[in-house]
Amino acid sequence: MIRVGILSDTHLYQDSALFKEQVAQAFEHCSVILHAGDLCHLALLEILADQGRREVHAVHGNMCLFECQQVLPSSKLITLANTKIGLCHGAGGPRSTIEERVWQLFPQADCIVYGHSHQATCHRSGGVLFINPGSFLSTGPYGDPGSYAILTIDKQGLHGALYHLPRRSPTA
Repeated sequence: MIRVGILSDTHLYQDSALFKEQVAQAFEHCSVILHAGDLCHLALLEILADQGRREVHAVHGNMCLFECQQVLPSSKLITLANTKIGLCHGAGGPRSTIEERVWQLFPQADCIVYGHSHQATCHRSGGVLFINPGSFLSTGPYGDPGSYAILTIDKQGLHGALYHLPRRSPTA
């Protein structure tokens, strides 16, 4: 069994103690992390890798610094346990048609992970599992708490689930 932690739209230009704590809690049992863009700074990849304990795959988004755009691809096809996973930020265009565009980008994928909209979703369509983990750092609509996803790959197939980070008190 492989547990894959999925996040997007962190919008951080430097690391923080809170981000480190949230990553450690959310992805404690994950051996792979996928970041679907707008991480904004490459130093965050080191935090996700947890000193090399986790395999990390990331793409750049529209808000990433130039160095991220130079180093990270805009899309990537990853194979884990014979499962093809398409990873991108949003494939350009309006948010309302993201899934149509990413499906065209990864027609061979079993699972497509994307970000950009800040709206978490996990569902199947046409035999493909679509996952948008939402925004990890509470930048979703209407003050939603931060969200992320966990993808499990096992003998029974692919299983995705969405989670919210705990709300922090104003004094925390």
